[in-house]
Amino acid sequence: MEPKTSSADEEPSSSANGHSKPDLNGPLLPLAKRPRHGVCVASEFAHHETGMARLNNGSFGSCPASVLQAQAVYQRLFLAQPDKFYFDTLQPALERSRRALMPFIGLKDAESTEEVALVDNATTAAAIVLQHMAWQFTEGSFQKGDVVLMLHYAYGAVKKSIHAYVARAGAQVIEVPLPFPLSSPDDIIREFRNSLLLGNSNGRRVRLAVIDHITSMPCVVVPVRELVQICREEGVDQVFIDAAHAIGNVEVDVEAIGADFYTSNLHKWFFCPPAVAFLHSRKGRANSLHHPVVSHEYGNGLPMESGWIGTRDYSSHLVVPEAIDFVNKFEGGIEGIRKRNHEKVVEMGRMLAQAWGTDLGAPPEMSCSMVMVGLPGCLGIQSDSDALKLRALLREEYKVEVPIYYNSRRKVEAGEAGPTCVTGYARISHQVYNVEAEYFRLRDAVIKLVNDGFKCAMLSSTSK
Repeated sequence: MEPKTSSADEEPSSSANGHSKPDLNGPLLPLAKRPRHGVCVASEFAHHETGMARLNNGSFGSCPASVLQAQAVYQRLFLAQPDKFYFDTLQPALERSRRALMPFIGLKDAESTEEVALVDNATTAAAIVLQHMAWQFTEGSFQKGDVVLMLHYAYGAVKKSIHAYVARAGAQVIEVPLPFPLSSPDDIIREFRNSLLLGNSNGRRVRLAVIDHITSMPCVVVPVRELVQICREEGVDQVFIDAAHAIGNVEVDVEAIGADFYTSNLHKWFFCPPAVAFLHSRKGRANSLHHPVVSHEYGNGLPMESGWIGTRDYSSHLVVPEAIDFVNKFEGGIEGIRKRNHEKVVEMGRMLAQAWGTDLGAPPEMSCSMVMVGLPGCLGIQSDSDALKLRALLREEYKVEVPIYYNSRRKVEAGEAGPTCVTGYARISHQVYNVEAEYFRLRDAVIKLVNDGFKCAMLSSTSK
């Protein structure tokens, strides 16, 4: 890919102590009119460990050096004069970030910034929404035994949050049993409809549906618009989209999706430093949410509550405009990055599947910048522990970082047995810093393990 270049540049303002200081008072420039500069991908990600094939952007993302530099400016401003930072800089800078984000999530009305709060991560956003739901059970708005619906492949922390907040308050939890591998979105829609019918039976009502936009492990793009529409048709009270991987990975249009609550991390695929996410609340819902950490801003709206939860480092929340500047250096901006990442990861996934004699876990149209690639069954991945041990072996011995998923249901669903049964999948990512040689290293490492007669049972249970 060739980044766009420009000779134009902007001179940053300076604070009294000489630190470069963002202009928070002037109007936010339309993103299309922002100057575009050349970008050297190698230098922007020179802080990556040398020699490590990082095929796991999905878990933690990666922040370029230019955005880290902008973050350091805010950190120094705070340390130089904390009182001035908290009272004069913090809230305008948070507002600047929220306004900059709006076009990337389908919001056009300037007043919609009140619907957007910046929080630490999608897990925090889930806690905010699920706390709200728990109150409705404990305060009598919902009846004990009413249902919270979630996907079987919901993120583990969110699953536990559902039980910690809502089930404890009296809700019954129903999981949608999704098959994997998948052949089409219809597989998900069919199972979702069946679970909704179950949830609305025997005098119960489905009060909340928690739906992933992109499931984590296994990784699949979920037809969220269709599922939200089904929820509306079936009378589900509220819908929460856990889209931790979405922004920068797939198109995000919160108004078109139509959920009550939608969250996505900005540090995974949108080049922000960890940890920052947004939580969008549909009009009429925002005022009912509160941050679990209660500060003196309680009751002033979630954006304010989230923007002052005590003394902490807010700098990752403040550099969203700088992350946008970075993505706009590439041809096509974030849309171009998404398209190229998707095309390349599918190409590399198919290459790996062909080399290993396996298949992808889902068709390309249900993939994003991550795909699931079947691992040879002869590796003997028979448990989550095996998957973790194999992942550690690839990291330590072959310098490849890639998550491994154990599909515990595969043998039962497919009626398969024996060494050819594919029970493990590698989840590979592609981001702008990745190169083909890294995927070839993974390919060759697995082939060597197969040729050496390796099986996961050979690894000590004490392996990291």
